[in-house]
Amino acid sequence: MDESSYTEIIKDESNRALWEVENVIACIPDELWDKCYCEMPLWKHIYHMLHSLDQWYINPRVYNQPSFHEKDLNNLDVQSNKRLNREKMSHYFDLIKKKIIDYDNTLTDDILLQKPDKCEWTRFTLILAQHRHLHSHMGILMGFIIEDTNMWPKTLGLERPIPNGDFGTFF
Repeated sequence: MDESSYTEIIKDESNRALWEVENVIACIPDELWDKCYCEMPLWKHIYHMLHSLDQWYINPRVYNQPSFHEKDLNNLDVQSNKRLNREKMSHYFDLIKKKIIDYDNTLTDDILLQKPDKCEWTRFTLILAQHRHLHSHMGILMGFIIEDTNMWPKTLGLERPIPNGDFGTFF
């Protein structure tokens, strides 16, 4: 990783985070997908996390909801009639991953402290806030998985290389 550039650090850490998200989701056994935690099915916790990443990483004020979204589907305080299956969630994650990688590739250090159109926060604030939010929810998801499977999904840290694929792996 080139640590002489803020944007190169952001790219590396975002790529690591995206690999970890994909791995954690792959580590969820099918029998836990609809299991309720804090009165919401596990899949809804995942959607909440992904939807926030999708909406807030780049610019929450210029954002289009995914075509399958309905009111409060991402809200962990509201029950939903709609259910998202693993395939839909995987497809949504792939779209978000591509969007973030493409966006990160447009960033330069000199624009990180600028605000995107119609937004009250800087690009750097949005990115850092989403890393915080993402990893809060990743910890929650990992706790659910560990509690029910007694296995710990693999994470990368700073030293491990980002694997090519190999999702659904545990320590």
